[in-house]
Amino acid sequence: MTSVHVITAENRSSYRHVLDAYHSARHEVFVKERGWRALDRGDGRDVDAYDNDEAIYLLALEDDRPVGGLRLYPTLLPHMISEAFPHLVHGRPLCGPTIFECTRYFVVRERRTGRTDCRLLAAFQQFCLEEGITEVTAVVEMWWLPRWQQAGFKVRPLGLPTPIEGQPCLAVAIAVSPQSLDHLRQLAGLRGPCLVRHNLSVPVLRQVPHAAA
Repeated sequence: MTSVHVITAENRSSYRHVLDAYHSARHEVFVKERGWRALDRGDGRDVDAYDNDEAIYLLALEDDRPVGGLRLYPTLLPHMISEAFPHLVHGRPLCGPTIFECTRYFVVRERRTGRTDCRLLAAFQQFCLEEGITEVTAVVEMWWLPRWQQAGFKVRPLGLPTPIEGQPCLAVAIAVSPQSLDHLRQLAGLRGPCLVRHNLSVPVLRQVPHAAA
């Protein structure tokens, strides 16, 4: 069964091989499948400036093999929306100590017809609720919106749709709520918690910078 593991700077050394496989899986999805050639570093791994000690990963694992994942990043630091996509937001980019940005969400091709997607999204909501994260921002292709509505997410646009890599994209804010988690647990067939926290002791929000860099 798929389990979703929380990986931060505190326990990253325990997941070194898993993270290598995760970056290779990201390359397969975003470079090879979606054609985001600007991400191609030539080494078969997708790694960018936000894969640093501030990044938090939620990885869906099957026997230590990543079959899905997402990255969360504090919005009090320069992040992808504030640095690369501020034009997608009407006004200033949304930021705050309890607001994180979600990027690089994916599920591998052979798991897209099962419940991996719902389990990963349920873990995402559970993690945010447990850590006191109230909203998550993201830049997404428009086709994500009906999928998220089916998943019970409450999503609000932060600006107007804009073409990126030939796809209409939108900056959004996703509300974190117990209702969304309950709905996703039903869709995923989960009866209890779905997160694994190996070697973690410090709450995430305690590690968040209190002033923008």
